[in-house]
Amino acid sequence: MLNIVVIGYVWPEPNSSAAGQNMLSLIRQHCDAGNKVTFLTAAADSIHKADLAKLDVTSEAIALNCSSFDKRIREISPDVVIFDRYMTEEQFSWRVKDACPHALRVLNTEDLHSLRQARHDAVKSSGDASNAQLNTELAQREIASILRSDLTLVISQYEKQLLEHHYNVPRAQLRLHPLFVEDATTSTLDYSQRQHFVHIGNFRHAPNWDAVLQLKQHIWPAIRKKIPDAQLHIYGAYLPKKASQLHNVAQGFIVKGWAENAEKVISSARVLIAPIRFGAGIKGKLLDAMRTHTPSVTTWLGSEGISSEGISSEDKSSKGDLLDTHTNNEKEAKPIATQWPGAICSPIMDKTAVDNFVEHAVSLYQNEVKWQKASQQCEEVLKAYRAQADDMTLPEQLQLLFNGLKTHRESLFLQSLLWHQSLNATKYMSQWIEEKNN
Repeated sequence: MLNIVVIGYVWPEPNSSAAGQNMLSLIRQHCDAGNKVTFLTAAADSIHKADLAKLDVTSEAIALNCSSFDKRIREISPDVVIFDRYMTEEQFSWRVKDACPHALRVLNTEDLHSLRQARHDAVKSSGDASNAQLNTELAQREIASILRSDLTLVISQYEKQLLEHHYNVPRAQLRLHPLFVEDATTSTLDYSQRQHFVHIGNFRHAPNWDAVLQLKQHIWPAIRKKIPDAQLHIYGAYLPKKASQLHNVAQGFIVKGWAENAEKVISSARVLIAPIRFGAGIKGKLLDAMRTHTPSVTTWLGSEGISSEGISSEDKSSKGDLLDTHTNNEKEAKPIATQWPGAICSPIMDKTAVDNFVEHAVSLYQNEVKWQKASQQCEEVLKAYRAQADDMTLPEQLQLLFNGLKTHRESLFLQSLLWHQSLNATKYMSQWIEEKNN
């Protein structure tokens, strides 16, 4: 049995985001394996947080830039510490290293934040996420965090290949750890029992808010002209005023906000639409759509990590990634719509892209034969997605690494280099802040 500490960036909220689902599933894996789990976080309390006590997980609040953490982590004396996102690793890993040098340090990325930001910047500057500049200052911080860790959990195959082939992170420090998805629901509504379109996503997540704007400004008005009695239902946690102001019954644009049961609202809709223009990781909403046999229309950014069908063969390098090694940019992923349970379209950049998105959405909504075929395809895509998972479970791999930690670290020169005192800016800044606060 391993004694595991998870340091959360936020409280796990499985009904608010895919990241919340991912964190809760990670904790459950260790509980099911018989490991002891303690969850620590400096985040404010949340009414939507998971009830960790039901899993026999102890939860505690901790302070940033405070040596009280050092005392507490020594008392717990963990075998493994899991940092939730690179920001948490920057803040606490040096303290863990000093207080518990023999603890295995694991980074849970959720998604590559630097990749998401680079794509966002590219969309703002050129409208095209495939023009993302990968070698940014944020990437330097995130890759440094990955290299300092003994193991990093990477949520998508694309991001793992990016880390290996572009940033040259040693394979021994990476584990593909896809977003967990439950089995498909056995009883779902048929075509005739469903109505309307649905979009769902945490409003605090920039790619989701951008998708809502694309729907409001470009896509939904065109769909509404073709299907005047259809409605688009917008769900998401942390509904801001700017989003609720988009609600318009006359236009069929219905902003619902928080969904108590995401599976229920998705399974009652005929089509899920997600015009994602930037982002990273895996989109939980699209996996949920497949679980409920709901066809979806999205972009190559939405399908990334779930299916390779949004990427044409000429865009795949011999290493299986999407990198143009001459420019350090992402190569454009050309959309196709053959195997995805619905359609994969180009991100919205011009009228042609809007028309293409609308055409597929309307066709799926009105053509029962096409809808049934897409609905049946859901299970096949989910099966292929699950096949990515490693045969060795995460608890098993952590036990193996913990048992051979000295040998593992001896092979990681870049890790030891990054722990050199001349590169410990975050440590000294934290100590300075603590002294200033005192």
